Amino acid sequence: TDLIVLKEVPESKWVVFRRRARVKGLSYAVGQALCALLLKGVARLSRARVRQVYAQYGLSSEWPTNVDLREIDSVNSETCRRRLRELKPDVVAVYGTRIISEDTLRAVDVPFINYHAGITPEYRGQHPAYWALVNDDLDRVGVTIHLVDEGVDTGGVLYQAPVSFTPNDNITTYQYVQMASALPLFVRSIEDALARQITTQEFETYSRHWYPPTLVQYFFNGAVRSVW
Repeated sequence: TDLIVLKEVPESKWVVFRRRARVKGLSYAVGQALCALLLKGVARLSRARVRQVYAQYGLSSEWPTNVDLREIDSVNSETCRRRLRELKPDVVAVYGTRIISEDTLRAVDVPFINYHAGITPEYRGQHPAYWALVNDDLDRVGVTIHLVDEGVDTGGVLYQAPVSFTPNDNITTYQYVQMASALPLFVRSIEDALARQITTQEFETYSRHWYPPTLVQYFFNGAVRSVW
């Protein structure tokens, strides 16, 4: 099967900040921005742990040479929709994009499948494993593969699995452990789609959208709950 990747240009930090300020308030957005600056340093200090995760799972950080990479300005642009129609994919695998618009989802009549670094619907949004640990909700620390709809991580669940971390992990490394753990499920879901054997799971539970922590929340959760 041919693999073609459409890579979108990330949104600017200013655009993200303004959106968060509208949703959560200016003071909250400022706190998130300050925390993000701190976590850049934490990520640098955690590089050895990330390399360990790659080695443990036999992964490489190098871009594979047999993948056709094509850059686009946004997953919701007309350029993206035109390329999808031209490519006529059998399935679209999604990772780390903006929220995909209805127009893009309807550009081709195939499943859009997303990997989410958390357990839905309880832990949608960003840093879900971190928040599950903060809440001592250890049964909900994991990963989800789901269909994409117009919401935020609200599509039908295909697969879920728990994930555990080591004492050397933190908010900047959780995602690497989760990604490595989720890859077999992601592959399986794509194979299901190609075989036209997709089955979704339904859960009778609450649904919540989580956001990145503020600087105050990060230090409080670290000091009081030992979750960094």
